[in-house]
Amino acid sequence: MLLSPSQENYLKAIYKLQEDDGIATNQALAAMVKATPASVTNMLRKLTDTGYVEYEAYQGATLTSAGRNQAVALVRKHRLWEVFLVEKLQYDWDAVHALAEELEHIGGDELINRLDAFLGHPGFDPHGDPIPNAKGVVRARQHAIAASEASVGGTFVVCGVKDSSSLFLQHLDKLNIALGKTYTLKECLEFDRSAVWTEQGGARTNVSNEVAKNVLIQLTDA
Repeated sequence: MLLSPSQENYLKAIYKLQEDDGIATNQALAAMVKATPASVTNMLRKLTDTGYVEYEAYQGATLTSAGRNQAVALVRKHRLWEVFLVEKLQYDWDAVHALAEELEHIGGDELINRLDAFLGHPGFDPHGDPIPNAKGVVRARQHAIAASEASVGGTFVVCGVKDSSSLFLQHLDKLNIALGKTYTLKECLEFDRSAVWTEQGGARTNVSNEVAKNVLIQLTDA
């Protein structure tokens, strides 16, 4: 069944909310897609008719198996386009989300499979999010935790972000925090949980607790 870009955006939003919270409430959906509660209810009823969504008034929406397949395919397209924009067209990582939002609605399986092969079958997008494969399998990020959970003296590698908004990514750029970089947590203040990270070369970065909560890391043995 051919869906409109707006309907596809709803499926992707429901997928994200369902992954995080188990269900997509009307209120959460309205905030994510920037629509009124009445518009959300109307769209959910339409998507229920497609067989992609199960919706219960005052409870929320979940994806059917067919709906999840559609949503995962959209996520795959979006993240592959982000890789293409960053790696091949040299866009900054904070500038690709809106472009990928448009590109994810074009092209069928053949185009996306060719794009995947052209990029060398990347496992993760520029923000560290896993890219579903052609069969819809989403790999798990291994042992990732928020940087706010690290212990003083621990060494870790930045592997992703919880907040992929342009403002947050631009802030990370100013702090010189990037995926793949290794840091050691040298200090964490009890008062506000702000921290000092050091790089292997000795450079120090002051990190607020809000930033640390939204940066994903993998602990190392170093």
